[in-house]
Amino acid sequence: MLIQQRNQKDNKERELVDRLRLKEQAAWKEFYEFYSGHLTYVCMRYIKEQEDVRDIMQNSFIKIFHSIGSFEYKGVGSLKAWITRLLINESLKFLRDSSKVEFPTLEEEFPNVQEEEEPVLDEIPESVILELIRSLPDGYRLVFNLYVFEKKSHKEIAKLLAIAESSSASQFHRAKKMLMQQIKTYNKIRTSAL
Repeated sequence: MLIQQRNQKDNKERELVDRLRLKEQAAWKEFYEFYSGHLTYVCMRYIKEQEDVRDIMQNSFIKIFHSIGSFEYKGVGSLKAWITRLLINESLKFLRDSSKVEFPTLEEEFPNVQEEEEPVLDEIPESVILELIRSLPDGYRLVFNLYVFEKKSHKEIAKLLAIAESSSASQFHRAKKMLMQQIKTYNKIRTSAL
């Protein structure tokens, strides 16, 4: 039964890709309705301003439209992975071109937070977690997203962002500490309100 469902999903996704390549308007509408929420969520993890998110989304969909012919279907999920990678690259390009990213120096480092146990995430809505991630300083946010969500190594992140590998690791460590502190504060406020 599971294999049959996977085959159906594979056939449906492959068929959508074929229809997109033929530039079928109905296929592009279906594609947009199915993937725009996911892509918006990913873009919002990197980009703070709503207007910039809209611009990047528009540019990404134009790029997808023009380059769908070169997309190589590799099975279920490969289309989503491809468009996500394209969107992340557009987001990083936007940040590089606009010089909107600043990486804190050691002097601007987030104050020392004692190493403690991981905060409880179970009862925190996804939208709150997204806002906490978005509230991180630019450099922290970029490194955190690339490391946690995109599974990039610090070496890969360093190359993408033109920073030292050690900078990537320290930015991630500080971002994690900062998020832990914010989550603990959120949990305290939520618990005291009950």
